[in-house]
Amino acid sequence: MAIERRREGRPLPEENGSVPGAAAAPPGPPPGAGLGVGAEIQAVPPPPSSSSAACSPLLLDYDGSVLPFLGGLGGGYQRTLVLLTWVPALFIGFSKFSDSFLLDQPDFWCRQADGQQGDWNGSLVPPGHANRSGIFPPATALPGPGNASECDCHEWHYRIRAGLVQNVVSKWDLVCDSAWKVHIAKFSLLVGLIFGHLITGCIADWVGRRPVLLFSVIFILVFGLTVALSVNVTMFSTLRFFEGFCLAGIVLSLYALRIELCPPGHRFMITMVASFIEMAGQFLMPGLAALCRDWQVLQAVIICPFLLMLLYWVIFPESLRWLMATQQFEASKELIFQLTRKNRMNTESDIKGVVPELEKEIARRPKKVCIVKVVGTRNLWKNIVVLCVNSLTGYGIHHCFAKSMMGHEAKMTITHNFYADYYTMAGIALASCLAMCPVVGFLGRRGGLLLFMILTALASLLQLGLLNLIGKYSQLPDSGMSDSVKDKFSTAFSIVGMFSSHAVGSLSVFFCAEITPTVIRGGGLGLVLASAGFGRLTAPIMELHNQKGYFLHHVIFACCTLICIICILLLPESKNQNLPENIPDGEHYTRQPLLPHKKGEQPLLLTNSELKDYSGLHDSAAVSDGISENTTANGMKPM
Repeated sequence: MAIERRREGRPLPEENGSVPGAAAAPPGPPPGAGLGVGAEIQAVPPPPSSSSAACSPLLLDYDGSVLPFLGGLGGGYQRTLVLLTWVPALFIGFSKFSDSFLLDQPDFWCRQADGQQGDWNGSLVPPGHANRSGIFPPATALPGPGNASECDCHEWHYRIRAGLVQNVVSKWDLVCDSAWKVHIAKFSLLVGLIFGHLITGCIADWVGRRPVLLFSVIFILVFGLTVALSVNVTMFSTLRFFEGFCLAGIVLSLYALRIELCPPGHRFMITMVASFIEMAGQFLMPGLAALCRDWQVLQAVIICPFLLMLLYWVIFPESLRWLMATQQFEASKELIFQLTRKNRMNTESDIKGVVPELEKEIARRPKKVCIVKVVGTRNLWKNIVVLCVNSLTGYGIHHCFAKSMMGHEAKMTITHNFYADYYTMAGIALASCLAMCPVVGFLGRRGGLLLFMILTALASLLQLGLLNLIGKYSQLPDSGMSDSVKDKFSTAFSIVGMFSSHAVGSLSVFFCAEITPTVIRGGGLGLVLASAGFGRLTAPIMELHNQKGYFLHHVIFACCTLICIICILLLPESKNQNLPENIPDGEHYTRQPLLPHKKGEQPLLLTNSELKDYSGLHDSAAVSDGISENTTANGMKPM
């Protein structure tokens, strides 16, 4: 009876009712060593998992089978594709930091009725304007009893310090009563980015990364160039929303393509190179503004380089990893032949037989998945939510530290110079990315994220608690403390906080891209990037309210950092691990101890087979004849 059941492909139940795994299988002769019935039993393959719908496990093991067959990054064509994902990062950097120049609030004064100009340091200048920072401009106070006469002006003169002769503020006189329109214009780009990440992420999982990239490029050219032709601030803000939407599609699709092209050992390095190129755009932006002089010319110069990306329609293929994960094997076969031909590789190097397996499965229907499927998982949704909260907290509290350093009141900045302040912020971001490389290489993704979050929490708590204590003691006679001591401590804590919070936000996005399965990677990246956008959105919100509630804002994010420290411990470690391809793979990406256990010590976590029995995921895990000795506690095979 047992032999008959095995011939039919049904496994025998054990005494405890579980499906026998490889670890519990009795020792027997190797495949093909026996004769008769025994040999027939050994030749019967195990039942496939329901998640892959009887698909060949070889085709779903992209990092272990398909990528080595294509030569990894050793193939010249793969290196060319990675380079093509780096080049647009410079244009993206220009677009992301254009608000600092297009919407900089300049010094302004009113032309006198007789046609003479008033001294910009004279009484005609609205109070508190002289030391405005071009990076974090405070909202100009609405006219009240004390400054009604100062805002009663028919013609303004402006002194723009951001390298332009004219910008959006000076073009349409967005000062005094109209100052709030500047913050709405800043909202529009950020809100467009948020909606773009959410929507284009889902579309990228359904139709592919390449169509999202190409259509985003086309429409950013349309909307971006039309922004330069705006006739009023309402048209400008509306078009900037759509520009941000399209920019989000470019950012997300390039990020996903970059991750999916790389083997496990190169993913972080290649992602960081793209970040450095994007920061190069941030550093070059002031020079570009000084050359253009006018905001309309600057906007056109920022958008026109995206014309080069129209060539990607011809030279950039769809993500092979996404095609294989969604079981589009006919398109996968054509792309594999294209890659081997461009790399001048011989098909005889296909030792594992990827192409013959593709021939067998080529008639299979595609199986695409939406991000909403994570709601029914145990671990995957938790990991994505934790990283979303981390990115929100990192980018949100970054603004708190920036305002503390620049001064959340208009009377205080670091150097009273736009370019010095701008490059100070850019330098801190650069130092943060440089520090991430050795830290993440040594501690891993989870350890690095935990370290930077602890630094962020310490900087925020010391700034909120210690500085208030210093302020109280400085008011006492003979205390030996002054306000200058408090300002120096505030600046030091702010620099540390900005340094670490920038790393938290960037690493959260990269971490999510690694642990989210390929079939829903676009949606997962969209969620965490949208969360980062919500964090950035706190900056114009606080400016619109003239920094009211600033202290409470900082307290809330400081509390979030403490919660994030605890939640990070629940995340898995993805360093040198294969990317999960489908939802069951991502579900088995389980937590490991923060520190590796000593040699000979019994690990506290369950093995992969024990975990499947514990979580009741029999229908989503493949039962195999043997478990490789290289399988980790994450259930993923290292390269």
